[in-house]
Amino acid sequence: MRIVALTGAGISAESGLATFRASEGLWERHRIEDVATPEAFARDPALVHRFYNARRDKAAAARPNAAHLALARLAESHDLTLVTQNVDDLHERAGSPGVIHMHGRLAGALCAACGHRWPAPARMQPQDPCPHCAAPATRPDIVWFGEMPYRLDRIWAALEACDLFAAIGTSGNVHPAAGFARHAARHGAECVELNLEASRNADDFDRRILGPASRTVPDWVAALTAR
Repeated sequence: MRIVALTGAGISAESGLATFRASEGLWERHRIEDVATPEAFARDPALVHRFYNARRDKAAAARPNAAHLALARLAESHDLTLVTQNVDDLHERAGSPGVIHMHGRLAGALCAACGHRWPAPARMQPQDPCPHCAAPATRPDIVWFGEMPYRLDRIWAALEACDLFAAIGTSGNVHPAAGFARHAARHGAECVELNLEASRNADDFDRRILGPASRTVPDWVAALTAR
């Protein structure tokens, strides 16, 4: 069985990482427009770097939970393509191979001038020179609002070839990921949602498993591996 699993902020929430949108439309006490757009970086790169430095610290202190570990086990017995909207490395630390980070990674740095990529240090600042072109244009290797997610060609191809698509801990608010279930279903896949509550695009799924990811994902994986 070929499986595509998409994970969102809900799977890392139980590891202590804040979900994407906090109360009153704020993102960890910052407006999205101030920290997660190319325009925000052009306007105040120091603020953006401080925000992502703090997120990098939080992600480094977090630990994979039972849901991350269960998906790593699933990859040992099934043909699994694991796609995440998250920018932490909890899937990798749980043992999952070949994770597709469609929104980038906190562990990466990107030169806004020449496109060179390299491992991010714990602390980044606007004046950091690119190791390739020396331009002081270092930014986090994160896909911001208004930018194209990474590796979409590979993701669409996997969705078209899979037998089962699972969305885990996702809100169904953000495109193109919100359209993955419909795309997989058009090509014959069964679609299942695992979430605390029904997502905005809940009607796109054949079935729904509600509850915390640390409980629902291990149970779902156990049922799959017992087939």
